[in-house]
This record gives sequence, structure tokens and C-alpha cells, in this order.
Amino acid sequence: LLSLLLATSMAVTVFAGCGGSGSSNGGNTGTPSSDASGETNAASASGESSTGTDTGSLPALDTSEQVEVVMYCLGTEPAGQQQIWDKLNEILLEKLNCTLKVNYISFADYPNKYPLLFSSGEEFDIAYAASWLNYPSLAKKGAFMELDELWPTYAPNNYALATETAKKQAQLDGVTYCVPSLNRTYSAYGPIYRKDLVEPYGFDKEIENFEDMEEYMDIIKENYPEMQPLSIYSMGSEVDDAFMYFNGMYPIKGSQNDFFWIDPSEENPKIMTYYEYEKTPEFLEMMTRWNEKGFFPKSALSDTDSSKFKNGVASMLVHNNDSYVGSAIEHPEWNVTYANFAKDISNLSFTQDAMVISNTSKNPERALAVWDLLTTDQEVFNLFYYGIEGVSYEVNDKNQVKMLDPDNFGTSSMWAVRNSDFVLDSVGTPDSYEALKETWDSQIKEGEGAQKYRSFVPDTSAVETQYSACLNAHQQYWWPLELGYTEAESGLEEYKKMMEAAGIEEVRAELQAQLDAYVASLK
Repeated sequence: LLSLLLATSMAVTVFAGCGGSGSSNGGNTGTPSSDASGETNAASASGESSTGTDTGSLPALDTSEQVEVVMYCLGTEPAGQQQIWDKLNEILLEKLNCTLKVNYISFADYPNKYPLLFSSGEEFDIAYAASWLNYPSLAKKGAFMELDELWPTYAPNNYALATETAKKQAQLDGVTYCVPSLNRTYSAYGPIYRKDLVEPYGFDKEIENFEDMEEYMDIIKENYPEMQPLSIYSMGSEVDDAFMYFNGMYPIKGSQNDFFWIDPSEENPKIMTYYEYEKTPEFLEMMTRWNEKGFFPKSALSDTDSSKFKNGVASMLVHNNDSYVGSAIEHPEWNVTYANFAKDISNLSFTQDAMVISNTSKNPERALAVWDLLTTDQEVFNLFYYGIEGVSYEVNDKNQVKMLDPDNFGTSSMWAVRNSDFVLDSVGTPDSYEALKETWDSQIKEGEGAQKYRSFVPDTSAVETQYSACLNAHQQYWWPLELGYTEAESGLEEYKKMMEAAGIEEVRAELQAQLDAYVASLK
């Protein structure tokens, strides 16, 4: 959870400071779902989406009574936000005879206040949701409305744009409880590095594998003794994740710093962990060598500085494409370069940012119609997400966005509203990034490889005690082992012993049964 919150906080900083969506979006590569004149509501009422997709015979949306739709999201309201709400509500009144009121829950208060939203009986309509906000548990407790009928009926344009993978991810026990994001994100993962440091020494190639990484860090170590070749801090190393991705493996919980992996190319994959993977000794041998060469300090696991690459203390960081774009924007003079090591790339879960309708909502139909407009009408999306052009943001001739007044305005923290066809890259995003996204999009196939397993959501509630104990053992014994602080062979055996004592076999048995049932459901 701490790792997720850190990542989210970093994302918020990027969004507010750079005015972008984060760099993992699909870019402004598509055609708006409705034109700027806002024909979305008319199309919905006629039973035809503004994308031209026939959505069947739809009941007319009753807009005879003016209502206020209430939305909750995380974050802090920017000082100048009311100007944007006033302008947005003029449009909503005209199109849907309603207004939108957005309430914010600060990051300092959300652990207590967010769950209370759904237990206090307060009447509201829309809320941001995510797995890290305990979405599955809240859904099963009846906090959200079932949307199987409501979503395609009153947000047909949004529904038509959602992929089959996203629709499946929105279901729990066969029931749809959320509207997933239309924003494509990617599992790309690998080294982010400064080419400006090594080009004077003849290293002008792209890094493509771990041998290239080591050659790069050798040059840094020899010529920049004051600099750490590789950024590693107290949250452990990301190199193990990159190694597994490089070899085509997929983490069944869909996140870094976990210990269960599968081979998604197998017809009926079996869950394995690090001490069972045949290439783990090879990985540990490499990391021991990197430790001996001094690519990272002996005290890395007690170092809380996560900004060593950003601050110029380290020359390389292993992370995702968001971090790459953010670093490239912040330091254009560094020639920041990225290498994706994920061989089987996939879209991250479309429910990592999602929208739910509260079970206390009095106007779920109107709320969904508002959501349809926010997510599929370019003009309305821009106003809600970026604000007023020329006042809060501007777009350059590369179709990249820049926030003009970060003290008073920022991009919306209702991240579930993002649509890859509408979200713009931030000013300074490397030109090569569009080509990277196009390559990744071409490699992702619905229902194949890692993408096939993005809809599998393991439930550890039946073995929560054992799973928590395994997480603790993993951090205590794997983290120093993977950095070469522990002798490889004996350390791996001790890691296995402690994970078994923590209950890994009980956890594995539970999750393997769930995975087998998921695979069977696809046939």
C-alpha cells in the first residue's frame, strides 16, 4: 500500500506540475467520440452512440427536473477551480439540465474519510475508485450500484469505447460495479538512463539487455566516481522485476514487489516463485557481480532517497515509462533514454482508475449521462480535465499541453475520467514516445499472453494472514539477497525456508485454484 501511495503521490505531482496525464496514456491519437457542438446527449437519446456504434433502443433520459450531481475524488481543490466549474455547469445545464458539484478528500484524510463515504449513508452520486482503495471489498459490501443495465443504457458512448478486457475487469463475480477508465497504460518496464554521460566515451548504442546495462554502468563507475551508476533505495530493487519481464514472466497480482509469477504463454500456467524459477541463480550471480563492482552502495536498503536519478546522484533508474517521460521533461539536457525490457507487454488494469455510482445515489441515470459527456466529448473533457484554454493551460504546435498557472489550476485528480484519445502529452515529452506507444499498441492482443491475465484479480482474503507473513519474509530475505548482500546459494535456500514457514504453500494453493477457475472460464 505504501508503494502504491508513493506512486500515486508521484503521479499527482507530475500531473499538477507538468499539466499532463502522466506519460502512459495513449496520446491524442484518435478521433473525438462526439463533436465540439456536443451531440452526445442527442445521440444517446436516439439509441446511437456518437462514435456511430448502434447501441440498441435506449430509454429516453428524463431531464425534466434540474438536479445536482455530486462527485467525490481525492486531492485538494485548486484555488482557481470555481471558474472552471462555473463554465462546465453552463454546458451541463444546457445539455443535461444538471450541475456538477465536486468534493475532494485530501490524501492526508482519505484512509478514514473514504470508507466513511460508503458507510455513513450520505447521498451522493459519483466517486473515484481503485483496487488500492479497497474497491472489491466495498463492492461486495453493497457500497456501489450494479451497472450492468445502467452503464450501456445511460453512458452508451463510454460503454462502446471500453474494450472487452476492461469490461471484464469491471466485474466481480459476474456483476459490473464500476466504469473502468478509457485510458490505456502500459506494462513497459526497464532502465531509464542518461546518454549525455556516456556518449563522450563512445557508448552511443541503445541499451537492449542486461549486458548493455552493465557495460553502461562500467563506464559511469570509471569516469564519474562521485555518481552512483544505479539508483536503489530502501524499497528494494526493481531489477528483479525487469529480469522477470525480460524473460516473459507475468506477476499474477499485476504489480512490482510481489513474489508470484506465471508464464503467460502456457496453456494452463502454474504459479511459481523466485526460488523455483530456473533462471534465478543466473540473476543472483549478476547482482552479486554488480554489488562487487560498486554499482550501488552497501547501505542502499537503509537509504530513503528515492530521487537519486532525478537529482543527478545516480545515472540510471529502473522503472516505468511514466518515470521516463517525467525525467525527460524535467531534464531535456540529459538526453534521457528508455529501454523497455517487458517482452510480453500489456495494458495495466483499466480499473486501477475507475468510477463508481454510490448506492445512495438518487440520480444514477443523470450521473452516468454526465460521465458519458465528460469522457467522450472532447470539449467537455478538456474543460473538466485541463480547465480553460489560455487561462489554465495551452497547447503547442506539437499538440502537447502545458499548465500555465500551477498555483491556481491543475489537471483533474479524478483520474478515471481520462480517455487516451483526448489526453495530451505534456510539453517536453520526447518525440520518440509516440513511436514507443504505437509499437506497444501493435504488440498487445486481446485475450493473448499477459493481456489475457490482466482480467484475473486474485483474492487473498482467505489467506490474508499467510500472505502478509510472506510479504514480510520476502522483504526481509529476498531484498538483501537480490542485491548481493547475502551469499547466493545459501541465501536462496534460507529465503525458501522462511517463505515456506510464512505459509507460501497455503497462499499458492488458494491462488492456483482461482487461476485455474479463471482459465477454465475462458474456454
